[in-house]
Amino acid sequence: MIEGLDHIQLALPAGAETAMKAFYCGLLGMPEIPKPVALQGRGGFWAMAGDLQVHFGIDPAFTPATKAHPAFVVGDLDGLAHQLVQADHPVTWDISLPDTRRFFVADPVGNRVELMAAKAAT
Repeated sequence: MIEGLDHIQLALPAGAETAMKAFYCGLLGMPEIPKPVALQGRGGFWAMAGDLQVHFGIDPAFTPATKAHPAFVVGDLDGLAHQLVQADHPVTWDISLPDTRRFFVADPVGNRVELMAAKAAT
């Protein structure tokens, strides 16, 4: 039986690490963590999203994920939306779920990313 989620992996094309780190580690504030020595030669990088590891791996046959996506919970959704727009990453607000404030944005290589506000405690 599944007991939890260890990490997610997002793909990027070779040579896109700098732009992806600027987006995920810079704009989204995910701290970069060291990859194991045995995996460092593969390129890419690892970061943390809360307690979850996010692995960014090089895919030689890269195609952006425009439907499948991670959904990250953020504290200041409006502030992050403003910051992304200012950095030329347009956001698309979604109101289809009445109890969820969220928007979508494309990362520098075209992968879809959902950013959502934390739900209020009941």
